[in-house]
Amino acid sequence: MPLVALQDVSIRFRGPAVLDGVSFQIDPGERVALLGRNGEGKSTLLRLVHREVDPDHGEIVYGQGIRTGLLAQQVPQDLAGNVFDAVAAGLGERGRLLADFHHASHQFAAGDHSLRRRLDELQRALDAAGAWQVQKEVEQVLVRMGLDPEAEVAALSAGMKRRVLLAGALVSHPDLLLLDEPTNHLDIDSIRWLEEFFLREGCTLLFVTHDRVFLKKLATRIAELDRGRLSSWTCGYETFLERKEAALETEARQDALFDKRLAQEEAWIRQGIKARRTRNEGRVRALEQLREQRRNRRERQGVARIQLQEAERSGRLVIEARGIHHRFGVKQVLRDFSTLIMRGDRVGILGPNGSGKTTLLRLLLGELTPDQGSVRHGTRLEVAYFDQLHAQLDEEASVVDNVGRGSPSVVLDGRKRHILGYLQDFLFTPEQSRGPVKYLSGGERNRLLLARLFARPSNVLVMDEPTNDLDIETLELLEGRLLEYSGTLLLVSHDREFLNNVVTSTLVFEGDAQVKEYAGGYDDWLRQRKPAEPAAPEPRKPAANPPASPAARPASRLKFAERRELEALPAKIEDFESRLAQIHEEIALPGFYQQDRETIVRANEQLRDLEQELADAYARWEELEAKG
Repeated sequence: MPLVALQDVSIRFRGPAVLDGVSFQIDPGERVALLGRNGEGKSTLLRLVHREVDPDHGEIVYGQGIRTGLLAQQVPQDLAGNVFDAVAAGLGERGRLLADFHHASHQFAAGDHSLRRRLDELQRALDAAGAWQVQKEVEQVLVRMGLDPEAEVAALSAGMKRRVLLAGALVSHPDLLLLDEPTNHLDIDSIRWLEEFFLREGCTLLFVTHDRVFLKKLATRIAELDRGRLSSWTCGYETFLERKEAALETEARQDALFDKRLAQEEAWIRQGIKARRTRNEGRVRALEQLREQRRNRRERQGVARIQLQEAERSGRLVIEARGIHHRFGVKQVLRDFSTLIMRGDRVGILGPNGSGKTTLLRLLLGELTPDQGSVRHGTRLEVAYFDQLHAQLDEEASVVDNVGRGSPSVVLDGRKRHILGYLQDFLFTPEQSRGPVKYLSGGERNRLLLARLFARPSNVLVMDEPTNDLDIETLELLEGRLLEYSGTLLLVSHDREFLNNVVTSTLVFEGDAQVKEYAGGYDDWLRQRKPAEPAAPEPRKPAANPPASPAARPASRLKFAERRELEALPAKIEDFESRLAQIHEEIALPGFYQQDRETIVRANEQLRDLEQELADAYARWEELEAKG
């Protein structure tokens, strides 16, 4: 039985419906990745399921006693108090009572005996609410999450604050956990901890993410929001991409045929006197229906057209750092760091939150002077800097003013272009472009910063966490443009796939203010930092013909029935794979989700059963092979 089922759900704010007749369900144990472009309504869908907003039409049906927990995309600015109180708040009124009692107890123990009456009142209220079990529940979650209950939340890093918020969502033991960009502002160690935690705990998840490694490791199913419609894909991310491309090609062909037919009917109706003599009223009504269908068609939003302007080539040497030592307050950030960056290098910078990655960038750019050592710059450097905190953006000014800085046009490759047209390349409508920045979402702000950055020529591009909040499609487009960029790139990122695809070397903070350099991206660093391990032996496959001589290998320990089972397994596995491929093709058909709910549920159940049988067959094959 599903935990949650959306039945013909629609919701609209301004313009087209964000969700338009969506039907969707989540079963226990699933980890569903929710994909879609910025602004498609992913966060709205999470809030609907969490009961924060109500649909305009349709209903959301929950299993009996189902609880949901939500980890929102943004960390609230007003988080205060200690970790225990913040986590207890996830239990509602009982949690708030316990947090008040906890706080008053500390003050009483510190000598404020005027709180005796208040403590007595709180204790009676906790007894009446049966809330003492809450203390144990909060403490258990704090242990599972590795959190210090007495730490002040305001003093924690962004990554630890998100861990506190996750603990607050988990403390009520939700049956379904809703995660909106859970990896934002986390360092790689924290992201890997999250992955392992969710896999270990067996949580049922509906999550939005732009982190493709996180997506591939966790997702058991993919749901995509596109123009108000929700489609479900029971496959991995790579297979989803292939099937989605095929579906879009089919849609484009169908739209082209429809438009051709509409054009023919419009030509017929315009024939005038001749048409009126031979006119068929049914044909006229059919034309009206075609016109209505065309008006209601929601075109797919265009792809961002990101172009980087390149300045005159810099000198061959870009940056040389020698023997840098630097402190930030009392903290030693760098110790005896040296590097040589040449024209065309693409350098990734990795390290835990707070390790000093942004400080290293500022030292390399000459914005800070090292305590010891030297930094030398090459000639003809034109630097463009992407700031992860968006400090370069004026919240109150319009999008146009943030990019044009008072000018109605931008100069691209020596030619003037109107700024509204330029911003449309970054998917900003004219209305958005004239509005203030403060109303933009996180992903829109990142696109705006890219538009501002790429409006000026550069030969050194410095990017500090550019991937946060970008949808995957824009992220992959940005990757492609960076690979085409002939200048030098310095990139701070916690996006492992982005690093793997873009950088040629990596500077890694490895503790004790030491920064080491490795060739390649994130996966290359993982391989290089560990001692080489012996290669795993190749798995054996069933022999087509057994050896002629018994001396060729030891006598088999398999019983007769097991040998027969082993011989039959390859054909059985092939049959499972063939049936799975057939179901995948049926599910990928455009009209599959227009069928009745029972048919859809039955197909998905059959798919899950087959996948389990296939996994069991492979496991049995390996077991018998090892035994034989």
